[in-house]
Amino acid sequence: MDIPSLAMSDVPYVTTEQMIEVDRAMMEDYHIELIQMMENAGRNLADLARRRFLKDQPDGKLVAVLAGTGGNGGGALVCARRLNNWGADVRVYTTKPDDAFTPIPAHQLDVLHRMQVPVDAANAVSKLDAPDLIVDGIIGYSLNVAPRGTAADLIHWTNGQAAPLLSLDAPSGVDTTSGIVFDPAIRATATMTLALPKAGLQASGVAATVGELYLADISVPPALYKEPALRLNVGSIFAQSDIIRLI
Repeated sequence: MDIPSLAMSDVPYVTTEQMIEVDRAMMEDYHIELIQMMENAGRNLADLARRRFLKDQPDGKLVAVLAGTGGNGGGALVCARRLNNWGADVRVYTTKPDDAFTPIPAHQLDVLHRMQVPVDAANAVSKLDAPDLIVDGIIGYSLNVAPRGTAADLIHWTNGQAAPLLSLDAPSGVDTTSGIVFDPAIRATATMTLALPKAGLQASGVAATVGELYLADISVPPALYKEPALRLNVGSIFAQSDIIRLI
């Protein structure tokens, strides 16, 4: 797996509030829409899954994709679509019914239904045979309380599996600003965070929950980070690859 690496100290870390500002500026100032960012996130997540965990041979591999109703879940659904296109046996499990999804993730879910990719409620995951990989897109960077309900149920199930666990942006159950690891929280084998790493992912004691840490490009213009609301100096960190490993 040829993924370039970068020292963690060479990249600025952002708080939840700063990441909200990045998302706002992307859409309002640069007219880079959420569906574009989501596609970039899901494409890179699928690529990392294929290269790191499926040994570049996704055909026939059983992959469980766990999706919440927001942007994090939407990225996981894009990942599900692409892995399915590459021949993986993808099964999707959602935390809530289809009509609870926000519009752009709902669009991604509709695409999967049209492709006839199996999509089930969270409680059906207990019937799944042992997967080759689990993709965690349950909760994104907005978490600030312990997961509950079906989200918590999926986290408990996931942590009981032998399969590797790949989380999108942050392991579900981790506060990405404070680094608090709530109960329950995904114990990820690897985490692929987006745009810039989140401040909570470098907190003391969180590394065992995050696992290997990767950073993926969602096409944020470097000039955006220099705006007065952020004042961050970020170079062309993705010049060599859309995905880099932080070490």
